[in-house]
Amino acid sequence: MRSIWNGAISFGLVSIPIKLVNATESHSISFRQIHVSDGGRVRYRKVCELDGEEVPSAEIGKGYEEADGSIVPITDEDLAQLPLATAKTIEIMSFVPAEEIDPLQMDAAYYLAANGATAAKPYTLLREALKRSRKVAIAKYALRGRERLGMLRVVDDVIAMHGLLWPDEIRAPEGVAPEVSVSVREAELDLADALMATLGEVEMTSLHDDYRDAVEAMIVAKSGGAFEPTEAAVEPAGGQVIDLMAALEKSVRAAKASRGEGAGAAGAGGGEAGGGEAAAAAEVTPIRRKRGAGAGAGAGAGAGAGAAAPKAVGGKKSTATSAKKTAAAATKKKATTGKSGAAKSTSGAGAGAGAGAAKSTSKSTAKTAAAKKAGAAAKKTATPRKRTSA
Repeated sequence: MRSIWNGAISFGLVSIPIKLVNATESHSISFRQIHVSDGGRVRYRKVCELDGEEVPSAEIGKGYEEADGSIVPITDEDLAQLPLATAKTIEIMSFVPAEEIDPLQMDAAYYLAANGATAAKPYTLLREALKRSRKVAIAKYALRGRERLGMLRVVDDVIAMHGLLWPDEIRAPEGVAPEVSVSVREAELDLADALMATLGEVEMTSLHDDYRDAVEAMIVAKSGGAFEPTEAAVEPAGGQVIDLMAALEKSVRAAKASRGEGAGAAGAGGGEAGGGEAAAAAEVTPIRRKRGAGAGAGAGAGAGAGAAAPKAVGGKKSTATSAKKTAAAATKKKATTGKSGAAKSTSGAGAGAGAGAAKSTSKSTAKTAAAKKAGAAAKKTATPRKRTSA
């Protein structure tokens, strides 16, 4: 590659002779201006305003135009006499983390090549120091008649330099952001995240300029006389009121379809809605089961209390035993009925609730029956016998 500038990198007291090489190239297709009526090429001619004569390139210099329109001639010798330390030197000033450099400042990119065998060792030293520190070097250099700011970093085994705009050359984004206050919902952010995740990553080397290919194909077709122009379908842009959520969901589905994924993921919004309903159902079922179990336990405790009551009232062991047997038989019968009903039910939660309710009812009935019998027995036992007179 042909160098565009020769000089040295100043790294403290170390000087590294280098050559500056363009790191990028333009592949854009350029057109010539022509005369539409006959196809003749239109050329620009540099003409002197004073005498009207065309001026050859060898006689063209540079000058500075003042506010009143007068021109101050500036020669290369004038510029060479300026006290510019970076005229032939890339002077490193500091090393900073790469994230401190605003991408807005990025300008043209160059490769720095070691100029000669003696430059190999200091060049390698600077390269490895940049690698190990994980920092970039900020430097000043002069190119094409002006002093510039640069950033040095490592690309593979080469030191690259990005030209940087000066901080005062970056315009503040005043009046660019939307002036209307807009609030974004969490659901919309979730859909945007889902779309970003679905689109995934891209291999940068696979990106290609399809428009340039189309232009080249058109040129070949027109030069061969086989070009047939077709009307391009242009979608209307702007001025449309859209449902943002619906657009995001549709974008997610389209992105997944283009990646060959199934249509089961019908948008993050639908998935979230379905997932929310499923989660709600999953939460309700255990709660109902717990309530049914609690009701059964309460009924059991009540039946137990009812069975124990006759013993306290009657004070007779036989009466309490009879009450217990009666309550147990009623409980067993009702519990069996409740289990049968639960087996016939198709809903687990409903069956649990029905069994609990039946069990509670049966034990309540047993309690009432046992209490009545125990009361009658106690009354009979406590009634005194009549004495028979002699």
